[in-house]
Amino acid sequence: MAVKTMKTQVAIVGGGPAGMMLSHILSENGIDCIVVERQSKDYVLSRIRAGLLEAGSVQLLRDHGLSERMDREGKVKRGSWIARQGMESYFIDTVKWTGQSMMAYGQTNITEDLYEAREKAAGAIINEATDVALHDVNSDAPYLTFEKSGDSYRLACDYIAGCDGFHGPSRKAIPSDILQVFERVYPFGWLGIMAEVPPLPDLVYAYHERGFALASQRNPMLSRYYVQCPISDSVEDWSDDRFWEELLARLPEEAASQVVTGPSIEKSIAPLRSFVAEPMQYGRLFLAGDAAHIVPPTGAKGLNLAFSDVFYLSRGLIETYKSNQTQYLEDYSNTALKRVWASENFSWRMTQLMHVFPDTDAFEEKIQRNNYELLLSSEAHQRAIATEYVGLPF
Repeated sequence: MAVKTMKTQVAIVGGGPAGMMLSHILSENGIDCIVVERQSKDYVLSRIRAGLLEAGSVQLLRDHGLSERMDREGKVKRGSWIARQGMESYFIDTVKWTGQSMMAYGQTNITEDLYEAREKAAGAIINEATDVALHDVNSDAPYLTFEKSGDSYRLACDYIAGCDGFHGPSRKAIPSDILQVFERVYPFGWLGIMAEVPPLPDLVYAYHERGFALASQRNPMLSRYYVQCPISDSVEDWSDDRFWEELLARLPEEAASQVVTGPSIEKSIAPLRSFVAEPMQYGRLFLAGDAAHIVPPTGAKGLNLAFSDVFYLSRGLIETYKSNQTQYLEDYSNTALKRVWASENFSWRMTQLMHVFPDTDAFEEKIQRNNYELLLSSEAHQRAIATEYVGLPF
């Protein structure tokens, strides 16, 4: 069977938000790119993910003409509540301490907006590509191979952007003696449900002796709620009635009294992990988003980190092609990793603060409580958490 050949400047593996955002920015700047995605468009758009955007992510969407729907349908957030059982609740007021707000806008909506923008611009997106493999990434002539509708393809390129998530092939193309992996797997998961009921006015993170709980939101008639559960649990262990009972018990009374319950339209259990792969570049291959790092969702940093990666990578590629200046591209991994580790640190500390850990001893419980007390009493701690929560500058 003959292999069909193609050529582009930047081959982007993965059609999620990171890959599509990178494709959009590069195309705006006259750089040819092709997105190769394993799943169908409908599958990509059906994936349910968080949607709390840092100030920098909001600005990135606005800077590239992608904010019309977000500004119309999203909800500006000046912060979120955190609560600890038996203690005063605290509002992380990002506007007070940083002058910046956040935006509640679902990742599914962002992906829809990106696909619409790319299709309007006749962007090249190859969905349902199977057996995607990366070749010669440490040479001057890298390329991809893949199968599509029974045909074999070879896509030659100058650079490869690996935006294909934790399980994709891009990270595996970096030799094992080069790649370093740092990981922390947490001994619990989050059981999440989606319900077509009005959400609470603000996000609420709650610590309770029975476990963590979170009240989140997607739109005025779509709510997302979570409770901490053993990682060994299955969705079948949790009826809707059991979930609502547990959520209401864990939220502070003032929040629980406002919750509108209803039948779930989606229910899933997600494990929690912290993961970083270094370096984020090898030869002509650059990793972005979940291909390079995973954060526990407690800090709401996953999508925002993917966007900051795209900001740094697009800047490097644009400077290389337009000015033949390669410094930004050569420094991509070091630059991105500084922000990655800052977000990993924040997400880890938020997870430590708000969850019940198995086998925690009395000393650790006192430290956890004291950390919350410091937040209630210290303006320095309040400013610090607001600064990290709203997002460090790109």
